[in-house]
Amino acid sequence: MDRGTETGTAPSRRAGNGAAEHAADGRIPLAVVVVDRDGLVSHWSSGARRLFGVAKEEALGRLAVDLLPVSGALPEASDAVPLGSRATYDGLGPGLESSLDGRLSYPAAGRARLSAAGPGRIDVLWWAYPLVGPGPERLLVLAADAAAMRHEDDDVSFERIAPGFALHTDFPGAEELARRLPEILPSMSVGDSARIVAQVLELGYPVLEFSQNDRVPVTPDWGVPRRAERKARRERAVRAAASGAPVSGESPDDEREDLEYVAVRERLEFLNEVSGRIGTSLDLARTIQEVSRAVVPRFTDVAGTYLREQVVAGEGFPDGVPDTTTMWHRVALEHTDEPGRWDDVVPVGEAMPFPAHTPFFQCMTSGEPVLVPRISEQLGHMIAAQFEKRDIRPLITNRSMLVVPLKARNVVLGFMILLRHPERVEFNDMDRVTGAELAARAGLVLDNARMYTYQESVAETLQDSMLPTIEPRMAGCDIATRYLPGTLLGRVGGDWFDSVKLPGSRTALVVGDVMGHGLNSAAMMGQLRTAVQTMAALDLPPAQLLRNLDDLAQRLGDTYLATCLYAVYDPIAGLLHLANAGHIPPVLVRAADGRSELLDLPTGAPIGVGGVPFEAVRVRVEPGDRLVMCTDGLVEVRGEDIGVGLATLCESAAHPAASMDQACDTIIRALNTRGGRKDDVALLMARLNGIEPEAVAEWSLAPDAAEAGTARAVVREQLRAWGLTSLSDNAELMVGELVTNVVRHAHSRRIGVRLVRGDTLLCEVDDDDHTLPILLSAGPGDEFGRGLRLVSALSRAWGSSRTGAGKTVWFELTLPHG
Repeated sequence: MDRGTETGTAPSRRAGNGAAEHAADGRIPLAVVVVDRDGLVSHWSSGARRLFGVAKEEALGRLAVDLLPVSGALPEASDAVPLGSRATYDGLGPGLESSLDGRLSYPAAGRARLSAAGPGRIDVLWWAYPLVGPGPERLLVLAADAAAMRHEDDDVSFERIAPGFALHTDFPGAEELARRLPEILPSMSVGDSARIVAQVLELGYPVLEFSQNDRVPVTPDWGVPRRAERKARRERAVRAAASGAPVSGESPDDEREDLEYVAVRERLEFLNEVSGRIGTSLDLARTIQEVSRAVVPRFTDVAGTYLREQVVAGEGFPDGVPDTTTMWHRVALEHTDEPGRWDDVVPVGEAMPFPAHTPFFQCMTSGEPVLVPRISEQLGHMIAAQFEKRDIRPLITNRSMLVVPLKARNVVLGFMILLRHPERVEFNDMDRVTGAELAARAGLVLDNARMYTYQESVAETLQDSMLPTIEPRMAGCDIATRYLPGTLLGRVGGDWFDSVKLPGSRTALVVGDVMGHGLNSAAMMGQLRTAVQTMAALDLPPAQLLRNLDDLAQRLGDTYLATCLYAVYDPIAGLLHLANAGHIPPVLVRAADGRSELLDLPTGAPIGVGGVPFEAVRVRVEPGDRLVMCTDGLVEVRGEDIGVGLATLCESAAHPAASMDQACDTIIRALNTRGGRKDDVALLMARLNGIEPEAVAEWSLAPDAAEAGTARAVVREQLRAWGLTSLSDNAELMVGELVTNVVRHAHSRRIGVRLVRGDTLLCEVDDDDHTLPILLSAGPGDEFGRGLRLVSALSRAWGSSRTGAGKTVWFELTLPHG
């Protein structure tokens, strides 16, 4: 809206010099009328008083149609030059009449010819907007004197004008209406709305704006030729007169060309406008809503969007031509009817097939639009038969219908059902062409969103499959984890966490971050995570494990770089054994005083650099201490020193929490709300509970066959002391077999037996021979091979691993309930 101040000269009823002056700089006074549900005027602005010559006190409470006098046809000899080539305007026109007496339920616009108190007539351009919301008002009518635009030398494009209105108009709900200006004028942005409202307040009265961009939802059929064409005709007439040729006015062909030009121009502009309003994101659900809302109410009054099942499910591109078994999901429904009218009868989310004799099947199989000028009673009954126990005939009968396919790469992804109210002009062949072009653009946008959704689903599935399911309780510790995908396109990265059960009731805790994003990073993360699990099962020391992982990364390729933090928790000894490969340090929260600290570890180079040694440190911990390990995406924000994030991490990790999950959520809330995060995040928190000394029993035995009986006896006695006599038989049998295997095959100088009572009963037998036992298939006559088969059959889990001094063979039994 052009800025300016009120001139102090109110425009006259006949659009005199005052109106012309406003038109010259792009502003025309605008009448604002609000009509209630009974057709009575509930608001009559000062602009309405100027335009129609009726005072506000006289207008309020009267029927709107009584305040708009109408006379006969405009005389040809009138001094008022008609807008365009149409000579007569009888009545208000069907649009305005039906608006004022309550039959209109969609935005409309047009032109009317009103009688004046004096000689002549007034050309009025009008817009009618049904109001939905609180309050009794039902219709907002805006009107302007068209005479203000009758200037031959201005540069205003008459086909492009948009109304605005004042915030301070005094009918109830005016402020709410002003806030909803972009909804009333869908082509208007929120920024433009704020600008217009601010300037209207400054001007003090509503104005009409000439704009090269904004369009009203329904463009009036004014029949106004373009200024450049009128000027060209005048120049041709001048040249003809100068040459002595006869001079004539506009011919019927000129009039037809003008109307055709305006119609084609309007539809092209509509398509361009729709193209600008759809596809603003790659989110499939949002794109579906944009496509539906782009055509209501400008092109149609009801728009139902249906998509094939594979598209909705985010699967691959649908194959083949649809048939009567193809399921179509109703994914969106926009309409201008009263709220809730369609919701129960035609709910969004419903899936259904369509039989071969319906217009919908014809559209989806041919890939071409199907036009039904009016839905007859017979066709309405046939369509309604597809909806069990729901009669949709009142919603569709006697309406004009256009079914357009949503295609991409010559495959029908879905279709749109467009319906117009019975009072509105029927769809025609030009609408069919417009609808086909609209559907083609919408189909391309939907396919882009579908492909992105499909690729994102594949990537997320890959990401989820590579992230482990962490047991919340391990030997001597509780674990909680969080993973947040990055906000970058693709949302797939190389962050991971893991925990691995180790011999001796120990647990390996891992957090890593592959540099980069996308599928390549996720694939590399999967390889490195698998390698860490394999090497951890071999019970390699932390520094040696990172050394081997670095060698592997270099063999995989020179682009493989990652950071990794590897920690081994021994709950019996109360020790953490940690090594770091270029990762941010962990936080240790002390249970005794709630103090948190970043552990000072040798950083080391990232995995894949090569040639850099890794060092490990041991940190003593107490029961209840918490270890927090995360990737840099949680603490690093663009433009901010990482030290700020690390300090926030320490502070939030120390915050008291009722559970591990709540403690993780506290950290996420503290660090994830700062803004600017793009990277994905992996967070692992372990509460180091430890194992009490009285829950551990150890014995050292000589490498003698008789010691197998000793092992059985001490195990039986210890289980009795712990109240686990129900486990004695199986535990005695298995520990005897393992000790016997050591005596027969290991040639060991010592044998160690240990029982650990935790979440399970763990029994370990170790010796100083590095040769791991092998599970064999023992036949009926075989002398050996039955010991490990018994262990495998009777235990909850079992395994073996090398240690620095030899090896350990272990098994677990489930503790009895209660």
